[in-house]
Amino acid sequence: MTLSITGKTAIVTGAASGIGLAIGRHFAEKNANVMFVDIDEVGLIANLVSATIDAFDEVNILVNGVRQVVVSDPLDPEDDTMMDLLGQNLMPALRLSQLVAKRMIKQADGHEARQAGSIINLSSIAAQRTHPKLLAYSVSSAALDQMTRSLAVALAPYGIRVNAVAMGSVMSASLKSTLKGNREHRKGIEQHTPLSRIASPCELTDAVQYLASDGSSFMTGQILTVDGGRVLLDPVAAPAH
Repeated sequence: MTLSITGKTAIVTGAASGIGLAIGRHFAEKNANVMFVDIDEVGLIANLVSATIDAFDEVNILVNGVRQVVVSDPLDPEDDTMMDLLGQNLMPALRLSQLVAKRMIKQADGHEARQAGSIINLSSIAAQRTHPKLLAYSVSSAALDQMTRSLAVALAPYGIRVNAVAMGSVMSASLKSTLKGNREHRKGIEQHTPLSRIASPCELTDAVQYLASDGSSFMTGQILTVDGGRVLLDPVAAPAH
């Protein structure tokens, strides 16, 4: 089994800071070609794929790392957070996955398609938990997990694997901002995590590399949980991010 990604080309979105940046840097340190991306407009996606091909001739790995966490009132009918998070956390990942998959299929045409490419989505254990004020985030995470499974089946005949990493509390840029000056919130997260701490972004990178590499060649449609044991406990009120 090899975890090598040397010489492979990866697109990593959400790479301006935090988790996405840590993954992109880790891939680069492992001798992969990396396109660091942080986009807001869906219209830029096609240009992104073209730019990657122009720079590196091919694309082998896609990490959909854009992830927004928003607290909202689940009982407010005028709250648009649900549509906003589906638009930010789900749809760009779907559209980019579709375009990158087409490129991967084209690259594999006439060649052994057993390992045409790997797509990894960054999800959350919020998909499995219940926190009223994180309704939209939980639903968008669950939708991303189901998208992962559906695309895994659709793309399997082409040798493209699709998996996800469901994160617990990781010190992303957004969580760092949320916890600033809020010791009680941090303490609450630590108390509800069996390993009693918040992960650093670097602690996710090996898991993502594993899914990107041939070491996981017979894995597809799986949600790999990296959460310090968080989902083993089930307090409804504990924040899941």
